[in-house]
Amino acid sequence: MGVPAFFRWLSKKYPSIVVHCVEDKGREVDGVKAPVDTSLPNPNDYEFDNLYLDMNGIIHPCCHPENKPAPKNEDEMMVLIFEYIDRIFAIVRPRKLLYMAIDGVAPRAKMNQQRSRRFRASKETKEKTEEIARIRSELNEKGLLIFL
Repeated sequence: MGVPAFFRWLSKKYPSIVVHCVEDKGREVDGVKAPVDTSLPNPNDYEFDNLYLDMNGIIHPCCHPENKPAPKNEDEMMVLIFEYIDRIFAIVRPRKLLYMAIDGVAPRAKMNQQRSRRFRASKETKEKTEEIARIRSELNEKGLLIFL
């Protein structure tokens, strides 16, 4: 879970952390898009060892974009997410580590998930007791004794 207004506080207290960056665009050769060569030195004059991404900040805008229509299916959504990660990676160009963190479903969805899990567990328990009773009655009809 994020810290509300943390970036605003941090950028006001330390304004030099916000910098403009140079973004190399991939070239297009004969209609084929060539990716940015991230093995080259970073054009922003800073080299980074690690890049840590909060994937919720990437997934949500890719699934519900503001300036264009939403993706039609899951494949389109995944392509948008991959393109976004590639773009950030090309800007930062981490040399050692790319860490992507996903913290799970939103609170409301989590409540719905837990509720359905409880109903499913209750249903499975009921079905299991009915199955045990059915097997016991079949065994009793065959004349077998059950001591459990």
